[in-house]
Amino acid sequence: SYFELMPAGMVLLLLLFGARVLAVCPPMCSCFRGHREADCSGRGLAQLPDSLQHNIRTLNLSHNRLRDLDSRLSHFAHLRTLDVSHNQLVHLPTGLPRALWHIRASGNRLQYLEKNDTAYHWNLQTLDLSSNELERVVFINNTLPGLLALNLSHNKFWTVPTNMPSNLETVDLSHNFLVQVLPGSLDRLSRLTHFYLHSNRFLAVDGQVFSRLESLRLITLYDNPWACEDEENMSSLQAWMESSSAQVQGCPCSTRHVCGEAHRSGTGGWHFALYTEPPLGADARHASRPPMQAVTSVQLSKSVPLDSALNRSDEGAMGHTSPAGYEPASSLGPLTSTPHSVSPQTSTTVRIRSAKKAKPGAARSTCQRLGSLAPQTLAANLILAATVLRNV
Repeated sequence: SYFELMPAGMVLLLLLFGARVLAVCPPMCSCFRGHREADCSGRGLAQLPDSLQHNIRTLNLSHNRLRDLDSRLSHFAHLRTLDVSHNQLVHLPTGLPRALWHIRASGNRLQYLEKNDTAYHWNLQTLDLSSNELERVVFINNTLPGLLALNLSHNKFWTVPTNMPSNLETVDLSHNFLVQVLPGSLDRLSRLTHFYLHSNRFLAVDGQVFSRLESLRLITLYDNPWACEDEENMSSLQAWMESSSAQVQGCPCSTRHVCGEAHRSGTGGWHFALYTEPPLGADARHASRPPMQAVTSVQLSKSVPLDSALNRSDEGAMGHTSPAGYEPASSLGPLTSTPHSVSPQTSTTVRIRSAKKAKPGAARSTCQRLGSLAPQTLAANLILAATVLRNV
């Protein structure tokens, strides 16, 4: 045979080389796309698996027991996506490849982020450090030029970090202990479009700190203990909200859930709006937390007949009509957002301006039609019918 004519040393070399080629994927991992994508998640690993191919592009090490990966990943020079979320890391691994585009490290025990941890990651686009124990992060000016999305939610920040990379488009600082935004700390973020500050401890914020956010389209401020009685400190924020072109979810000291120029309707009549909380990056550790339910706002014009209004309310709930100018939070890279949809549990608010003009016959006709309407509008129609009967 062919191998019989070859020297014994060459045969042995070929066998060894062939074994190395076949062993590019460790037995505890699953590999795809020519072994360039390795999934080693949920295997109870305490150390990095051996025999991973050096030119892998995606490596998933999430949901393991990893404590230390310092300098263990530096030789993966082609690595683009690294997921080390839900392990036992106390700091971001040193020596990470500089070719990385996406780093996910949520659900660990990170307590700080030093300037050298990210200083040389020129290609990084998304950084997810949510659900850790971070109290401070240090960024060097003019580093991370490609970073578009930064997730620092569910940590222990007391103030908004300064020197955040200037090209950021999405920043999630929700579910922290934030009480202040230092003046000038947001001035460099001229490209920021989505800013999540809900579920913190703000009492008041000077609206001027947001004035340099020229590209802002959405900001969330709900679930904060705003000091509404302190009119002097709250007036600046309220003035900014009224003049801003951004959509504000959770207007402080207001009965409206959504305000800002993007929510205003200049046409009058009917106006539908669907809103859901768009967390930046799903987190399994907080999966039990229900998302903010959709809120449908229905305004009834005086010129709309009562029976016609019921039909249009039903159509609006079933058709999931979105308001003009509304744009849901974008998803950058691997980060996801909650779909904008209406569930049967949708919280519905109905404002009626023409109820006093309704006749008894219209009221009876209205009540007879409630059984045939869609479940999504049951709450709205019950409120509508009760209001009509009370005014008959």
